Amino acid sequence: MRVRALIHPLRVLPTALCLALAAGCASVPEKPVPPKPDAAALTIVAEIALQRGDCRTASETYAKAALLASAPVAQRATEVGLACENLPAAWTSAQRWRELAPRSREAQALYATVALKLYRIADARGAVKAFLRAPPARAPNPAPGMSHSQNVPAGNSADRALADLASLLLAECEPPEVFAAMNGVVDTTDASPARLTLLGELALEAYDARTAQRYALRAVRESPKDLPANHLLARAYVVLGKPGKAIATAQELMRVKPRQGMLELAGVYQELGRVEDAHQELERLRATDAPRAEVDRRLAVLAYDSGDLHEAQQRFADLAESGEADDSTLMYLSDIAAREGDLDAALAGYGKLSDSPLALQAREKAAALLLSSDRPSAAMALLQDYARQHPEDTVDLTVAEAQLLGDHGRPDAALKLLDAALQSYPQHPALEYERAIVLEQAGRVSESVQALQRLLAQRPDDPTVLNALGYTLAEHDLQLPRAESLIRRALERMPDNPAVLDSLGWVRLRRGDATGALPLLERAYGISHDAQIAAHWGQALWAAGRQEAARKVWAEALARNPDSKSLRAVVARFIPNAK
Repeated sequence: MRVRALIHPLRVLPTALCLALAAGCASVPEKPVPPKPDAAALTIVAEIALQRGDCRTASETYAKAALLASAPVAQRATEVGLACENLPAAWTSAQRWRELAPRSREAQALYATVALKLYRIADARGAVKAFLRAPPARAPNPAPGMSHSQNVPAGNSADRALADLASLLLAECEPPEVFAAMNGVVDTTDASPARLTLLGELALEAYDARTAQRYALRAVRESPKDLPANHLLARAYVVLGKPGKAIATAQELMRVKPRQGMLELAGVYQELGRVEDAHQELERLRATDAPRAEVDRRLAVLAYDSGDLHEAQQRFADLAESGEADDSTLMYLSDIAAREGDLDAALAGYGKLSDSPLALQAREKAAALLLSSDRPSAAMALLQDYARQHPEDTVDLTVAEAQLLGDHGRPDAALKLLDAALQSYPQHPALEYERAIVLEQAGRVSESVQALQRLLAQRPDDPTVLNALGYTLAEHDLQLPRAESLIRRALERMPDNPAVLDSLGWVRLRRGDATGALPLLERAYGISHDAQIAAHWGQALWAAGRQEAARKVWAEALARNPDSKSLRAVVARFIPNAK
């Protein structure tokens, strides 16, 4: 076989040959220089890709344009990258926009948003500081239904801007991340009760009830009759396991705000799990001038939560007949039909919510029912149809679909779905996290652990990842000391998170310390009444020789969560003849 000779581009041709070829050999042609990227052209390409639904190309092309263009292009690039959930592209664009417009509140706000989604807490905190120092030109628009501004005095523009920033961040990020970005950054010297309450609400949603209590107490001292501050304080006491103080706070609020706070005590009793006390308080209110529909709705929810489906259905049906029903009423009635095995009624009810704010939740529940009845195509069609109507929710819908598939014994299909999504949304932490969870469900424990470890390397202090890795190790009796260390690190950041408390109790039980596990699991269940936590708590009680207490915990949890497969499996293992 003949091999074509390689010609070196810098080799000089002989003089005689150059003369023979005349002017054509006067010089050696230079290698063409590729044209420099043009920001305007890149912008056009990005917009065309966006119109075609190619979000990845649009966001990545816009990120390239942002590096070459002015602040408005960088702003548009950041917004497209964020809307397309392409976090690497959004981060490139957000950095550029912030560099070009350092005094823009909008630039700082979106930079903080992308930083938080990537768990770059220090970067987000710097942006929050810069946001608060920047001139109040135009604050970021709060996400629908997320604004805290209604509690801010009309004249306090700084508090309104802070509330809207919190709303924007909460629309895109989890409360623990938002609180981490704001706690200690926002000035609370001589802060208004509204600002203190806002920070306290964030703390409580971030599972830090002690900090929430501290902010709430300061707000109440500033304004003893402030309704949101007192409501926050009562809820913080509930989470902290201080029922006496929670009840006293609710009673005092009812005294100083008899009209606005009349339902506070009933709410505290319900959050404490004191069903009979809550029922009696609501029946007492029913005989007063309290809003009848709201009292009846709360009685219905109380019956549902305690497992009395007959009473709950009757009360919700009465609300519907009286014209006082809302979307949540129809959701509860559909849930009751599902729990009673009336598939057609449940699906019909969920279908009626297709145009409501509860549409996605209703579709997820309907899809779960269809999967349980071995109709996977119909189940996925429900979610995919919603995705077509709401492309901005594609990542969340993909995660929801993967969870449903994994929970219903179809982990391979879930992994295929997630792998495809990661091609469109590269390095997206929510997709990578869900993939790690599904790998464990598929029995690929080693791969799951490795995936979580990679994610933790990218997000070294993320308590959700710390807890997931620690729990996965504990669940499979792997590296138990390390598992406990990881979980304790998560608990430092979210001290009142029931899932993390449950993980720590579970790993203590796995290490043979049933006595040490019990208070952790009891507190976790008191906060959330989750079926999985009840299963763990009962096992710890059983191991500690308290079998009757275990039976009581499981019975109560089954009344609340009769469809929990994991709880039923545990009960069947310990009490084979249980009905």
